[in-house]
Amino acid sequence: MKRLEDLDLNIKYSTAKNANFYLRGGSAFVEMKIKGLLDCKGPWRSLNEMKRIFNFRKTPAAEYTFEHWQEDAFFTSQFLNGLSPVLIRRYHCLPINFPVTDAMVASVLGPGTSLQAELEKGSLFLVDHGILSDIHTNVINGRPQFSAAPMTLLYQHPGGGPLLPLAIQLSQTPGPNSPIFLPSDDKWDWLLAKTWVHNAEFSFHEALTHLLHSHLLPEVFTLATLRQLPHCHPLFKLLIPHTRYTLHINTLARELLIVPGQVVDRSTGLSIGGFSELIQRSMKQLDYSALCLPEDIRTRGVEDIPGYYYRDEGMQIWGAVERFVSEIIGIYHPSDESVQDDRELQAWVGEIFSKGFLNQESSGIPSSLETREALVWYVTMVIFTCSARHSAVSAGQFDSCAWMPNLPPSMQLPPPTSKSQATPESFIDTLPPINATCDIIITLWLLSKEPGEQALHGYLFKTRDMDQAPSRAALGPRRPLGTYPDEHFIEEAPQRSVATFQNRLAQISGDIQERNRGLALPYTYLDPPVIANSVSI
Repeated sequence: MKRLEDLDLNIKYSTAKNANFYLRGGSAFVEMKIKGLLDCKGPWRSLNEMKRIFNFRKTPAAEYTFEHWQEDAFFTSQFLNGLSPVLIRRYHCLPINFPVTDAMVASVLGPGTSLQAELEKGSLFLVDHGILSDIHTNVINGRPQFSAAPMTLLYQHPGGGPLLPLAIQLSQTPGPNSPIFLPSDDKWDWLLAKTWVHNAEFSFHEALTHLLHSHLLPEVFTLATLRQLPHCHPLFKLLIPHTRYTLHINTLARELLIVPGQVVDRSTGLSIGGFSELIQRSMKQLDYSALCLPEDIRTRGVEDIPGYYYRDEGMQIWGAVERFVSEIIGIYHPSDESVQDDRELQAWVGEIFSKGFLNQESSGIPSSLETREALVWYVTMVIFTCSARHSAVSAGQFDSCAWMPNLPPSMQLPPPTSKSQATPESFIDTLPPINATCDIIITLWLLSKEPGEQALHGYLFKTRDMDQAPSRAALGPRRPLGTYPDEHFIEEAPQRSVATFQNRLAQISGDIQERNRGLALPYTYLDPPVIANSVSI
């Protein structure tokens, strides 16, 4: 599907929803254009100048980011609850290419301990962006952009407290031109090192966590569902709400974002070429367990790290989805044999394996399913990927990136090869130019919320305060996780299961909202009413 016109009307945005999408983006574009920011190819002059664009739109989370972005505790918290909360991993032995010493980290670890002791306790974690090594980079406004493949060592004190950064190396190859940066270094050296990590985080997130895992894979599931499952099949009835608008939004992305000359190509550090290269690298490494949250958490060894709300709420939602799927599967597939003999089901699984995962047996992705237990796990993965996982990595994009230095989309100077060289001026010069910054912020503002089905007349033509974002009510009804409005299931048993599922999600939501009242920065992206049933934006 290359053009929106080619899509069936039943899987496209409604006329009102489509109009709201373009009006929302158009209003942001016009505002930036009037201010002259989109035509300004030069660098920012100071952090204070950047505050002009920060007033473009505001959210409480974006303002919190602006106030705390330089703090070490906030830097590390984003590996747990930020845009890409899937990389942090517990280590019991440091990689040989990251030669951190006791002397380097003594000021953070404190007396009476050592790196080896903390490794044995399980107190050390690593965020490794090695997949970015030697990646293709972009040219923006005639200037080459740069990328890094950093390694970031983190420490969780066994007695509690915030996760803390211990050391950052900006390449995968240690040596005199790849120093290990420390919290005790000069302020601007350390801030620049952290900013390079967050630039890598931006690239990894947008190409892999977001585009590949949360858009392209759901597209594979959607196409297989539409092609292989008849409308009367119980699996079709279960899955079709989780495919709504996915083909529309992905086709739109191919027209407006990931084509030559559009946003990714003109304003990110990697361009379409770098994104494509990253996706190809990731597909070779992709493992089924990484798509299944309980296994992913165990594999990365992060079951007990405190303050990991993505994990905590994700596991609750995974459990609720799994119980619901188990009930539905139990109604229509009473035995393992009924799973094995279901030709439509097996064709669905087979197409996902062959078309989506290119017959890679090393991925662990099943090419067929033999038991009800395996089917429940697989369908849970599909629904979770198309709903909760997408919400977790998509809904907060504007919140995290509105203050650009927190997650810069590109870097205009190469990574530092020595210490004591960074200054406020060189820090600013490294950040992306004005027009690229604004281009990305407009895009993330547009993509952070699904457009509503109702007209936005009040927002666009009657509201004087254009900094005030419309409420969800103003944006019209969406379909949150657990909504089955089309009544595909007409029997009493599945309808009871749907009601039970909805009640469980309501309980989870109540717990999340109660917890959030005690947080300086509430984590809202996995609150069930916020989670769309499908990848629809």
